[in-house]
Amino acid sequence: MNRRKFFKKSVIGSASLMTLNGFGNQKAWAFNKVDIKPAILGGEKSFTGQWPKWPIWNPATDEKQLLEVMRSGVWSRSKVTDEFEKKWAQLLGAKRSLAVVNGTNALNTSLAQLEIGWGDEVLVTPYTFIASVSSILFNGAIPVFVDVDPETFQMDPNKIEEKITPHTRAILPVHILGLPCDMERIMKIAAKHNLLVVEDACQAWLAEINGKKVGTFGKAGCFSFQNSKNMAMGEGGAIISDDDAFMDRCYSYHNYGNPHGTTAGQIGAGTVMIGTKLRITEYQAAIGLAQLKRLEAETELRNKNATYLQSLIGDIPGISPYKLYKNVTKAAYHLFPFRYHKEYFKGLSRAEFLKALQAEGIPCSAGYSELNKMPYLKNAFESKYFQKFYPTERLNYEKYAQANKCPLNEKLCNEEAVWISQSLLLSSKSDLDKIAGAIEKIQKHAELIVAKTK
Repeated sequence: MNRRKFFKKSVIGSASLMTLNGFGNQKAWAFNKVDIKPAILGGEKSFTGQWPKWPIWNPATDEKQLLEVMRSGVWSRSKVTDEFEKKWAQLLGAKRSLAVVNGTNALNTSLAQLEIGWGDEVLVTPYTFIASVSSILFNGAIPVFVDVDPETFQMDPNKIEEKITPHTRAILPVHILGLPCDMERIMKIAAKHNLLVVEDACQAWLAEINGKKVGTFGKAGCFSFQNSKNMAMGEGGAIISDDDAFMDRCYSYHNYGNPHGTTAGQIGAGTVMIGTKLRITEYQAAIGLAQLKRLEAETELRNKNATYLQSLIGDIPGISPYKLYKNVTKAAYHLFPFRYHKEYFKGLSRAEFLKALQAEGIPCSAGYSELNKMPYLKNAFESKYFQKFYPTERLNYEKYAQANKCPLNEKLCNEEAVWISQSLLLSSKSDLDKIAGAIEKIQKHAELIVAKTK
């Protein structure tokens, strides 16, 4: 008997049976409440407590090093940043790490120092944040979109090779939502076609494939430490790699192009390469070191609770939780995604379902819009430098848009995807029960909710 059906049976059955099987009264309450009118129709909310706040900051344990940095007056990049980089690389099993101002510029820097740019094409998913694609355009290359596998929310490896052309230079897999891509297959395809791989792991801190951390498969792995992220600094990012020459170039680039390691020029020659200023501050690094102490434990809790919540809602008709590839040994769960199928909810639209779920006290959202259809692409094609460099046939936007249609991503973005934030996965199992209970309550009363919206 599946877990959800057991809960329902337990509500009707004896309290002793519930106790025997380890299910408490809170769980029974959550599922018994499905008979009560939904909150959007004036009924009682499923959840009336407080979800965990994010980011977490504990003054007693987190402020000592930060205050030392502030009082020292050494606020620009120095030893504390070095310490953070060393610990971040060690934690991920990488040789080197470089901290930069944000995940966007981790991607920009990586592509630039691999000389991916004008004339090149980079394969990328349409289901991601804008930075994954803007970094490609920023370096002068053209993004080519590979449609998604809706079950995993990731770039579909089965559709990669059909997108490869003589101009293809790299694959930029994005471990979106903190769920790993199928990197073992992607790396085989990349090797077959002699392509570089830069991993966008900006939402996938400590996620693993067969025990190997994501971000360590490709030539470079890029991470974000923005305020909403599971590893939060306010702003910040990092590049990891085992390639010393590449990392030396990245370091030099992030520090105005000044000499560093193997990029050293003649003594006294000054700046040796084109660069910019992407250094983080010492106080950002101190915040990062404080957050780093909790990251492993929080990641374990998110994995445990995500698996639990998945088991609760996975048997609800019309709800399809994410699937992980078989070789995934750990996910990051920056978001807990599932697909919503309105035909099992009397035709209730996703927008109205989200309103109903939010009314139950469950924070949720629809997630990403179609990145492959936004105006920034046409804007880039019409810009002075793209027009100057690329031949006219490669900047035919209508032809490009047709070739980059992603119908499964379109359905995911516009009809199906529902997100629940990572911070909810740091709560108790009894609170997660109420998420499942809220969804079941909405389903049971879907016809009434549909009638209300007309």
